[in-house]
Amino acid sequence: MAILEVKNIEKGFGSTKVLKDISFDLEKGQALAIIGSSGSGKTTLLRCLNFLETPDAGSITVNGKCLFNAADPSMIREADIRKKRLHFGLVFQSFNLFPQYTALENVTLAKKLLAKEEPDFRQRKKEIYKEIDEEGMELLRKMGLSERAGHYPHQLSGGQQQRVAIARALELKPDIVCFDEPTSALDPELTGEVLKVIRSLAEQKTTMIIVTHEMAFARDVSDKVIFMDEGVIVEQGRPEDVIENPREERTKRFLSSYGNI
Repeated sequence: MAILEVKNIEKGFGSTKVLKDISFDLEKGQALAIIGSSGSGKTTLLRCLNFLETPDAGSITVNGKCLFNAADPSMIREADIRKKRLHFGLVFQSFNLFPQYTALENVTLAKKLLAKEEPDFRQRKKEIYKEIDEEGMELLRKMGLSERAGHYPHQLSGGQQQRVAIARALELKPDIVCFDEPTSALDPELTGEVLKVIRSLAEQKTTMIIVTHEMAFARDVSDKVIFMDEGVIVEQGRPEDVIENPREERTKRFLSSYGNI
């Protein structure tokens, strides 16, 4: 059974239709790359999956449980949205770290806030926070940043900041980790260190959705590729089919701008 099922998602802003009848699924442990020109709807799709935007139509199902159905207003209550977001970790283009917190504090902040809602929080506060900090340190270690745990964002390079953002997304153990062009804000020399981390996560069979303009990376790392254009899915399938042997003319034109991938 698919870990994620997206059916007939649509989203518009005013008279502009940004997403049109988007449907796909994803198996547990797969990496999905979403490619396409700027303005094709890729980021809006991620924002809908993370409930930062509310789709106008369609449904989203995770692990067999329907999290959203536009036909059912009871599923769009703000009180429930935060819990639904826990199924998805999101790594933004521009890091979005809190400047007043250290790397470790950025990683552990959300989990510590959620811990306050536990019935035994007052009795076990120190123990709970210690466990969360240990988990955060372990994630930073995996990102190669254990020595930077006490540093603030302005003391870190762009690549280091993005690796902190990845650790933060992993801290809550989401079902699916989403990356919104994670290297677009980085200098070329820093792009490789972030792609290396994502490649490692793919090797560990972390379920991921990656919006990217790194075509060679998408081809080599993903199990599945979706090409979007003007708010629709033009083509989807295995990377060797979509990227190396596309069927649709729009896909061919888009990929031709990247030359010999």
